[in-house]
Amino acid sequence: MKVILIDDEPAMHLILSKMLLKLPGVHVAGAFSDTMSASSFLRENTDIGMAFIDLSMPGESGIEFAAKLEASNSPMQVVFVTSHKEFALEAYELSVIDYLVKPVSQERLQRAVNRALANHRVIHSPSLSAPVSADSGKIVLTMLGDVAISNEAGRVKWISRKCAELFAYLLLYRGKRIPRSRLVTDIFGGMHKANAENYLNTTVYQLRKSLEPLGMREVVRSENDGYALELKEPVIDYVEFEKQTEMLQSIDAGNVERALQIERLYTGDLFGDKAYVWAIHETERYAEMYALFVKRLAVVLISLRNTAIALKLLLKLNERNPLDESVIRHLMTIHEMTGDKKGLTALYTNYVRLLSRELGIRPSEELIHLYDLLLRRFSDKK
Repeated sequence: MKVILIDDEPAMHLILSKMLLKLPGVHVAGAFSDTMSASSFLRENTDIGMAFIDLSMPGESGIEFAAKLEASNSPMQVVFVTSHKEFALEAYELSVIDYLVKPVSQERLQRAVNRALANHRVIHSPSLSAPVSADSGKIVLTMLGDVAISNEAGRVKWISRKCAELFAYLLLYRGKRIPRSRLVTDIFGGMHKANAENYLNTTVYQLRKSLEPLGMREVVRSENDGYALELKEPVIDYVEFEKQTEMLQSIDAGNVERALQIERLYTGDLFGDKAYVWAIHETERYAEMYALFVKRLAVVLISLRNTAIALKLLLKLNERNPLDESVIRHLMTIHEMTGDKKGLTALYTNYVRLLSRELGIRPSEELIHLYDLLLRRFSDKK
């Protein structure tokens, strides 16, 4: 996917270009210091799939430029990159896929790019399972790391946070009638019953209004004092991720590239940072599914001596759960394979301290023995 950078700081062109160069599937096609030159370039290059746009620039601002893109129904996906956290709410009123605050970390940038690539694959090219084209009328639901809907008409703009939550709830039980009483309890719990019921009425109205520009108002059906979500052949990212992981029961040298493609489908935890209480079980289930898949993939990568990619994936898991001993074992093995004794010792020592500080326990005997074994291997090599 081709991307462009729009920022009045030339240093950011260099920084983002270097960071994006490390990510597969993207190519920086141009970098611009103002929106006017970017607009001129886009008129001649209609295949740009993504733009990283600074919010605050001399002349036309990034928000004004993005608003024009949205008004023209541009299919290009937008990520705002800025030093101004206070503009986040205003920025998200537009159909942007992410908002990155400088200085941008590699991990945070990758999450934004993975999300855009997932959308791009589904809408513009054959997916891992079935072909979906931009004019096919497909509804694309991005729920890993986000709560977003898009189709050929554009991307949803939620009127309120509660209407996005109501959609997410109905999506988990799509096709099934959910009683109003259950929605009041799960989504509006803690409120006075009469107020909660009124709030539900308002939220249903807002949800339908949010979906209307995409021609999806009628997907929320009223039925026997309840509501149901009826979607025609939607493309749902977490469903696709689960299906693909189940299909790839065994990972080996012949399908490791496919496994890496599947890993990239997981662009964040279910519903992102929304932390819906009623979704905790499913959020944890998908997070565990991802962790198990990555561990399987890492074992194969290590056996193929592809330690660089294995290390990258395992560090992501370690960041998500620093207490996972199985990840630590794999990381220790990689340090030994790459001759990094200092890294091995630091990793093990830090893990022992973490266990003592957080849980008041020692590492397992298995891990202690592995550490001793790997240290002896360094001595044997000498």
